[in-house]
Amino acid sequence: MSKIRPSKGAPYARILGVGGYRPVRVVPNDVILERIDSSDEWIRSRSGIETRHWANDEETVAAMSIEASGKAIADAGISAEQIGGVIVSTVSHFSQTPAVATEIADKLGTAKAAAFDISAGCAGFGYGLTLAKGMVVEGSAEYVLVIGVERLSDLTDLEDRATAFLFGDGAGAVVVGPSKEPHIGPTVWGSEGDKAGTIKQTVPWNEFRTGDVEKLPLDSEGNVKFPAITQEGQAVFRWAVFEMAKVAQQALDAAGITSDDLDVFIPHQANERIIDSMVKTLKLPEHVTVARDVRTTGNTSAASIPLAMERLLATGEAKSGDTALVIGFGAGLVYAATVVTLP
Repeated sequence: MSKIRPSKGAPYARILGVGGYRPVRVVPNDVILERIDSSDEWIRSRSGIETRHWANDEETVAAMSIEASGKAIADAGISAEQIGGVIVSTVSHFSQTPAVATEIADKLGTAKAAAFDISAGCAGFGYGLTLAKGMVVEGSAEYVLVIGVERLSDLTDLEDRATAFLFGDGAGAVVVGPSKEPHIGPTVWGSEGDKAGTIKQTVPWNEFRTGDVEKLPLDSEGNVKFPAITQEGQAVFRWAVFEMAKVAQQALDAAGITSDDLDVFIPHQANERIIDSMVKTLKLPEHVTVARDVRTTGNTSAASIPLAMERLLATGEAKSGDTALVIGFGAGLVYAATVVTLP
């Protein structure tokens, strides 16, 4: 017989508050077109993107996270001291160690909360939400802060016609806490590592250490390019449209509901054509509100779902208590989908 005392957490967990931060600078497609041979019409038709936000020197990964988190904590009606865990999903915090989550936890004024970063690309928010739910139910924390944050402008090759227009910066955060009823459904998640090369960093960091310029990509003026995110657009599109619609349906099934029971659909804001195709494949009813934050925010990877959620609630397009399907998918290739009740 085990001598270990069982943990005691909440019966269930739910999202209690949400907050977002978008950088001050708004970048229209015209700015992107200064470096690539394309057109505003082409960018909009291929992605739906009209503008995106790019961070300035002061709008660091930590600073944007703190702004979004403060709003989420206030929205949840708790204090920072009550936060027992801080989970940050990001691929654009360039300090390998320590985790940026520790800095955020300290500056928010938590009482020495457990804090760590995860790297799960555009599915990172879903991964973080699942971990937070487990922490609340297991009892290792009463309230957990989940942050998705990116400065993808730092990882954008402005001369790459396939990706230059896609990426934006920002931070989104939610507070996950105890609940007497289930408000976060089972997560359907996974990875397909055999497709890892379809979305990747152009050059690993250690290539810069060798000093072998011949191995490094150069810009149009012959200067060494900083590492950037690159992707095989058509392969990613097909995977997202056909495979992720199946995952989304599995999440509905796991939660015990049908598309008719949904109020809101919040997919990763990668591309509006992908969103439209998923809506069609899932046969979502007309009453379901679909997040289209990608039009003015671009693809912000791990930040895209909480930012889209925050905007829908702020504009009144969605309301507290609505049932929402959320799904993230991206580099890895990784994915995560679940059904939640909006805060």
